[in-house]
Amino acid sequence: MKRTALFSLSMLVLLALALPLVAQQRDGNHIFAQPPIRITSPQPDSSTPHGLFPVQIKAAYGLNSTPNQGQGQIIGIVDAFDDPNAESDLQVYDTQFNLPVCTTANGCFTKIKVGNPAGDTGWGLEISLDIQQAHSLAPAAKVILVEANSNSFDDLLAAVDVARENGATQISMSWSGGEDSSELEFDSFFNHPGVTFMASTGDGGHGVGYPAASPYVVAVGGTTLTLASPLPLPSPLTPNYGNETAWSGSSGGISAFEPGQSYQNGIFTGCGSTGMRCIPDISSDANPATGVPVYDTYGYPQWVEVGGTSVSSPDWSAIFAVTNSSRAAAGKGPLQTAIADLYTFYNTTHYADFHDITSGTNGGCGADCTAVVGYDLVTGIGSPKVNVLVPALVAIEP
Repeated sequence: MKRTALFSLSMLVLLALALPLVAQQRDGNHIFAQPPIRITSPQPDSSTPHGLFPVQIKAAYGLNSTPNQGQGQIIGIVDAFDDPNAESDLQVYDTQFNLPVCTTANGCFTKIKVGNPAGDTGWGLEISLDIQQAHSLAPAAKVILVEANSNSFDDLLAAVDVARENGATQISMSWSGGEDSSELEFDSFFNHPGVTFMASTGDGGHGVGYPAASPYVVAVGGTTLTLASPLPLPSPLTPNYGNETAWSGSSGGISAFEPGQSYQNGIFTGCGSTGMRCIPDISSDANPATGVPVYDTYGYPQWVEVGGTSVSSPDWSAIFAVTNSSRAAAGKGPLQTAIADLYTFYNTTHYADFHDITSGTNGGCGADCTAVVGYDLVTGIGSPKVNVLVPALVAIEP
């Protein structure tokens, strides 16, 4: 059954303090998604970048202690509509942060339009965020931006196929709609061993969204990251993780439709093979108060500080790119069962590979809305310790 959408995010919506996760919106056959992005308020001076810079995120999560930079890998970024300035804005971002320039000419950046997507400034900001974050944390990886013709699920999932068919082995989806029984027919788009799909859980607090709820997608929630030192470090290799709490906007919960999976057995009441699919799986910084700088000139003045789980998903796409690149260097193929692997570490190493987030809430629903010791429905199994997680992911699969 064909599903289309006529919806386009407006500047007004994105400038709101909150962009809540809403149910998949319908009008006959119309079903569409929206990007879970929040603009920091009040917005700082747009002439210079503000927020957590790439070097700070790398130092916090251990990427600075991981020599691999994602070489040989392709990160797929799937979004709706078109940002005509995406590549030129990325070049300004790269220059600002002393990153390798990523362009079509040098083979690092590729834009693929599926159909004839119209320009949209709201989704354009999401596009800039996604490609800039992914490239900043895995600067040696190639980036394929696939722009769906609209934000209907049919169009977005067709774009997901295009990213996979063009060689992406980690695909980031910073968009979400609420749950609906029809989502079960979409799960096959993500059932491709050897490709790690990840999706933002949403920014509306407690609640479940799709495609994060798919059992074949790594669902990425959000935290509030505090650095050990806000000052410039004496060396870019110095660790700088302070602490994290659950971000109040991080969506999560127990799916109403997706059957539980054995990899979640025993993690939380109501999850696993005798229950339902639970999200998120993992998390990282998403609070707009600890947001990241994005350079965007398509509808915005220049630098914009943003947060939301839209940040978390491309960050994790870079982590998986570094992982798969390290696996290739060890003579291995890409991860086949990334989600199950993450839970194996959770069950066997007791947070040797993750930061356990044990405080904060995303609503008033008691245990289901509270970060606790161990897995929870706000931050999942926690945020990454990349310097130990990557070697573990290299070793776990043959």
